[in-house]
Amino acid sequence: MKPAISPRDSAYSELVSGLGGLLETARRATVRAVHTLMTATYWEFGRRIVEFEQGGSKRAAYGEELLRTLSADLSARFGRGFGVDNLELFRAFYLAYPRDPLPPGTTKSESPIRILAASGPGTAISDSAIRKLPLAELAARFPLSWTHYVQLLRRTRTPAAREFYEREALRGGWSVRQLTRQISSLFYERTALSRDKAAMLAKGTKPKPEDRVSAAEEVKDPLVLEFLNLKDEYSESELEQALLQHLERFLLELGGDFAFVGRQRRLRIGQQWYRVDLLFFHRGLRALVVVDLKIGEFTHADAGQMHVYLNYARQHWMRKGENPPVGLILCSEPNDALAKYALEGLPNKILAREYRLALPEPKLLANEMEKTRELLESRRK
Repeated sequence: MKPAISPRDSAYSELVSGLGGLLETARRATVRAVHTLMTATYWEFGRRIVEFEQGGSKRAAYGEELLRTLSADLSARFGRGFGVDNLELFRAFYLAYPRDPLPPGTTKSESPIRILAASGPGTAISDSAIRKLPLAELAARFPLSWTHYVQLLRRTRTPAAREFYEREALRGGWSVRQLTRQISSLFYERTALSRDKAAMLAKGTKPKPEDRVSAAEEVKDPLVLEFLNLKDEYSESELEQALLQHLERFLLELGGDFAFVGRQRRLRIGQQWYRVDLLFFHRGLRALVVVDLKIGEFTHADAGQMHVYLNYARQHWMRKGENPPVGLILCSEPNDALAKYALEGLPNKILAREYRLALPEPKLLANEMEKTRELLESRRK
C-alpha cells in the first residue's frame, strides 16, 4: 500500500506553491495580453468614428445621433460594452493618443498612424494601408492597460495632468488602484506646489497594501469581461445598478416629497460627457436633487465633481421660481457607508437650514445603503 501524501510534506508544499505561482503569472500575462489588444481595438474604434464623422459636414452635424445608432447596432450584435458613453470614450481616446513625436515635414493634424503607415518604402497614405496595420503593432504603442487609460481620460482635468500620471504610472509600475488613489489625492497638484518635487515623486512610487490587485481580480475586471463578451455572476456595475434601483424606490417612498425626474441623466461640459446617477425634484423645497452614487469610499474629487454637476444643473436644468439644486453623494464602502449633502452653493443660511430640515437625515440614507449592499453581496455568494 502506497503511503498517503501529507500536505505537510515540504516537497509537496513546494509543488503546490510552484503551481499556484505559475497559474498566477499566467493569469496576469493573459490579462495583460487582453488589455493591449483591447486598447488597440478601442483606439481603432475611435479613429474610425472620428474619420466617419469628418467625412462631410452632414455627418459632422449628426455626431450624437451616429453614436446612439452605432451603440444600438453594436450592442445588438456583440453584447455589452458599446454604450454611447463607451463610444464617446473611444473617440476621446483616439483624439488624445498616441502622442508620438512627429517626423519632420508633418503637421499636427496628421494622424500618427497615418504617418506610421506611410513611413514604409512605397507605402501610400490610404485608409486601406492603415487598416492593415497589425493590432499587435498598434498595441505596442500603449504600454498601460485599457483600465489605466480609462482612469486617465475620465479623472484628469488637463492634458498636463494626464501626461504626468501616465508617466509616473509607467515609471512606478502603478496598479489601477494606485493610479486612482493618486489622482484622488491630487498628487499632481501637490507635486507641482512642493518645493522638493523629487522627494514627492519618490514617495508617490511607494504602493500601499490596498493598491495590490490579485490575478483573480484582474481576470474579473468588468472591462475585460465586456471585451471578451463574458458575464460575471454579479459585476460591480450590476451591483451599482441594483443599489440605484433600491435607492430610487426608497427616496420615492420616503415622505412623498421626492418626484423622479431621470436616471443616468447625461450632461456635456466642454468636450466631455458626464452622467448623473439619479435626478429628483423635491416638491417641498421646489428644488432639484442630484444624486451621485460611489461604490468605493468618499474622496475630495467626488465633492468637486458634485459641485460641477450642481453648477450645470443651476444653469441648464433649473426653472424659473425654483430654488437652487442640492447634491446628495452616496458612498457604499463596505461597512462604512456615507451620505453627504452638498449645500455650500446655497445663497443664504436660512435656505440652507430649510434644506436640512426637509431632506432625509444622511445617517438614515447611509444605514439604508449599508443594509442594502450587505443584502446584495450575500446574494452574490
